[in-house]
Amino acid sequence: MKSNKNILEVAQVFFKLGLIAFGGPAAHVSMMEDEIVTKRKWMDRQHFLDLMGATNLIPGPNSTEMTMHCGYQRAGVIGLFVAGFCFIFPAIVITCILAFLYVEYGTMPQVEQFVFGIKPAVLAIIAGAVLKLGKKALKSWELGVLGAFVIAASLSGINEVLALLGAGILGAIIFYSQEKKTGKSYKSLLPFLSLNLTTAVIVKSAIPAMKVFWIFLKVGAVLYGSGYVLFAYLEDELVSAGYMTMAELLDAIAVGQFTPGPVLSTATFIGYQLAGFKGAMAASVGIFLPSFVFVWMLNPLVKKMRSSKFLGYFLDSVNIAAVSIMLAVLFTMGKETIFPTLNEEMLFSWQALVIAALSFFFVFGPKKLNSMWVVIGGGFLGYLLSFV
Repeated sequence: MKSNKNILEVAQVFFKLGLIAFGGPAAHVSMMEDEIVTKRKWMDRQHFLDLMGATNLIPGPNSTEMTMHCGYQRAGVIGLFVAGFCFIFPAIVITCILAFLYVEYGTMPQVEQFVFGIKPAVLAIIAGAVLKLGKKALKSWELGVLGAFVIAASLSGINEVLALLGAGILGAIIFYSQEKKTGKSYKSLLPFLSLNLTTAVIVKSAIPAMKVFWIFLKVGAVLYGSGYVLFAYLEDELVSAGYMTMAELLDAIAVGQFTPGPVLSTATFIGYQLAGFKGAMAASVGIFLPSFVFVWMLNPLVKKMRSSKFLGYFLDSVNIAAVSIMLAVLFTMGKETIFPTLNEEMLFSWQALVIAALSFFFVFGPKKLNSMWVVIGGGFLGYLLSFV
C-alpha cells in the first residue's frame, strides 16, 4: 500500500499544475513530463510515452487522464483519484466563480492581455517536451517516416484519434511481420493510411441537475480527441433547443480557454447556466467520471502491452504518432500566435515573438526555469507589453 506521504505529494503536484496548466492538452502533457519524469523521476520517459500513447486512444480529456496515470504510478488507485481531482479542482472553482459573475452581471472579466502572453510562453514548453519525448520515441528512421505522415495527416485535418490508431495498427503489423520474416526490427518503410471518422453523440439538454449529469456523463464517455470537440456536441442541442444563446455558448468556450486546467471545465460553466450550483457540480462530475473509470482499467494493461512483441510495436508506433501530433499542434499554435488573423487579414505580433523568444531561452538556455514560472512570466509580460 502506498504511503500517505506519496499521496500528499501527488495532491501537491497536481494541485499546483491545475493552477498553472494553461495552453491546452499538449501544454499540460509537456508540463507533466517536466514535473513527473525530469524533475521527480516517478517513471522513466519510455513508460510516460507508453501511457501517453495509450491514453490518446480512449475517450475523455487526455491530459487529465495523464494526471490520473501519473498519480496511479506514484500512489496506486488512491493516487489516481487524488491526482485527477486535484488537477480538475482549481479549474472547477475558478469556472464556478466566473459563471456566478456572468449570470449575475452578464459580463466576463477582462483577461485577454494575460492570455495573450501565456500563449507564446506555452510554445516553448511544448517544444521542450516534443524534443525530450521525440528522442525517446524516434527509435528508427522508419518510425520517423511514420511520424512525418502523422504530422501531415494532422495538419490536413484528419481526426487525431484515427491517425494514432491507424499508425499504431499499421506499425505493429508491418514491423512485427518484418521481424518474423527477417529476424530484424524496424526495417520496413511504412506506407500510411488514415480514414476519417465521424463520432456522433445525442445530448438531451434539460435543466434539472440530474439530467444535466446524464447529459455530460454521456459526452464524457464518448468524447474523443480535443476537448474542443465538446462544443460541436453541445451547440445543436443547447442553442437550437433554446436552453442558451450562441453568445452564451461562445462565452462558455472562452472560459474554458483562459482558465487553467482541462478545457472541459467549460461543462462547469454551462451546468451553472442551466441549473445553478447543483448543475455546475452535476456537469463537472458527469464529464470527468468516465475518465477515472477508463484510466483505472487501462493503467495496469500498459506494462503488459509493452512486454508483448506485437503490442510493443503498436505502442512504439502510437508513441511516435502522439509526439508528431504534439509537433503539429506546436506548428499551428505558433502560426496563430505569432501571425494572428483579424478579419481574414494576417498580422504580425512582435510582442508575441518577444515573449516566445524569452520563453525558449528559459526552457532551452543555460538558466532553465520551471514551466510554472515560464507560464506566469509570459502572462505578466503579455499584460505589460499590451500597453506598448
